Amino acid sequence: MANLAKTIVATGATSGLGFELVKQLLAQTQPYKFILGARDTQRTQAAYDELKFDSSRHSLTVLPVELADLSTVKTFAQQVLQKLKQDDDRPIDYLLLNAAMARQDDAPGPGPSKWSDSYLVNHLSQHYLTHLLRPKLEASGSRIVVVSSGAIRSVKDTSHLDQDNKRHPESGRGVYPATKFTQLLGAHWWQRALQSTKCTVVAVSPGMIPGTGLPRYVKAGQPTIDPKHPDAKDVPTGARSILAALTVRDEDLPKDPEQLFLTSWGEWWPTDVYGLSLDKELQDKWCPGLEEIEREEGISA
Repeated sequence: MANLAKTIVATGATSGLGFELVKQLLAQTQPYKFILGARDTQRTQAAYDELKFDSSRHSLTVLPVELADLSTVKTFAQQVLQKLKQDDDRPIDYLLLNAAMARQDDAPGPGPSKWSDSYLVNHLSQHYLTHLLRPKLEASGSRIVVVSSGAIRSVKDTSHLDQDNKRHPESGRGVYPATKFTQLLGAHWWQRALQSTKCTVVAVSPGMIPGTGLPRYVKAGQPTIDPKHPDAKDVPTGARSILAALTVRDEDLPKDPEQLFLTSWGEWWPTDVYGLSLDKELQDKWCPGLEEIEREEGISA
């Protein structure tokens, strides 16, 4: 009996780790149906077409989204649900939240949001997307994979999150660790919110990967990952770490629901490594509800 196709809805799959992960999955005999969000749909579609994957086995749909503009996230979610409905009301097997931005001196953009673009991309937009897809995720028993970072360990004082997520450049603290820490709060929040369903939530660090597009906004003279660092990994290796988070069996997940962080070396981090993110009040503060997001970000009902 042929394997049934599995559906993956993903952000951050236009280049780097996300693109490599999809490339690896397209080489498998297990069929996949991909629905990918992209800022530049034509360029992304062309890049995947160049892979010349087996389209009789796999399918790939690229839909427009600009994660710094939450109104486009709402449209993307609507188009995803419409696409799934047209395809025999197909479930979402995996929601992959991989999009990320790293700006050392990020600041609020020209839109209505008070938050930095990095905060919108790394956390709020993908948290909002999960809200929008929640009924479908619950009905599907989806695996939600949040691509995190070891940079979350740089956050030692959570009282700075308000400032750093809005990003005042003079603070001297990197916005990337703050926004990724906030994203991890979101992973815990969704683990709690979905605990009575068949959904599972896994956060994963792909490791130190110098070959991605993440540093594209870093200015000259600012620190980047040294390709010669002894812990540096190449992009295919980093993508395999994310693949492990997608495919780990439910029965192999830790019994402690707070131990949801899979490392790049294939072990589950003990919770004391990221103990600050276990604060439920902090999780609630940084994980607003759908209506609150739309009201504060000026998104029409």
